[in-house]
Amino acid sequence: MPHSTNDHRAASWEDLQRLLFQDTWDGRIGRFRSPFVYRGSRSRHYLLNTSLQRLGGEYQNLEHHLLRNFRKYARDTPMPVVGASTWDWLALAQHHGLPTRLLDWTYSPYVALHFATDDLDAYHEDGIVWALNYVKAAEHLPERLRQALRHEGSNVFTSELLQPESSSLDELEELQAEPYVLFLEPPSLDARIVHQYALFSLMNTAESVLHDWLAARPELYFRIIIPAELKWEVRDKLDQANITERVLLPGLGGLSRWLHRHYSPRTDGRSFLDENEMR
Repeated sequence: MPHSTNDHRAASWEDLQRLLFQDTWDGRIGRFRSPFVYRGSRSRHYLLNTSLQRLGGEYQNLEHHLLRNFRKYARDTPMPVVGASTWDWLALAQHHGLPTRLLDWTYSPYVALHFATDDLDAYHEDGIVWALNYVKAAEHLPERLRQALRHEGSNVFTSELLQPESSSLDELEELQAEPYVLFLEPPSLDARIVHQYALFSLMNTAESVLHDWLAARPELYFRIIIPAELKWEVRDKLDQANITERVLLPGLGGLSRWLHRHYSPRTDGRSFLDENEMR
């Protein structure tokens, strides 16, 4: 379970900015270059279980069948982008809602904030943003994978980089008995992947639980609690900054979700829609 000392409660919008961008200065190059990836959730009680794990039962025995049948029945897939690689198919499946061992992350703290505040029905409870140091996490990879990253000059994998080192989920597990996590940048399957500045975490076994792995390595992460009473201000300022469903979920579905939320009344009875906002 997460360490309480790794939790920071944002006291205000200004305090939230400080927390989101802490430890992002890179003195070697004299620039702000964050070593963190972020994941936002509407409730502080949400942990880092994968959609595959949330299936319950003997989910680890279902993973192969889920992916095999997804590949078998998939139609209208962007095949010029997604080739024969297991990692491309896994990313495509995760992107379209198949239960997998992948977890969604973003390089953008504001995108993570969006997903911590996009559900108005959850405004009675605190939200959360996880920040995970993917640069330091790479130090726990098997030597073969660390060497591939060093040779590439990268801290995260693409499918093309991972495929020669491990071409299947079974091979990934065989590289090291101890659990480890790697980060995988998906191909640009559509505008949603691009706009959300997205990448996935991937552990070497289906049963490995990322928040348990992090609990034993508290130096790799921190969490920011978004108090329920701060969510409205955060949401309004994100909207003003154009961090909305209309941008992050391109298409008519995202547009409709943005408009539905934007014009929904506050839970205290006040409405977004006043005489100055009619448009």
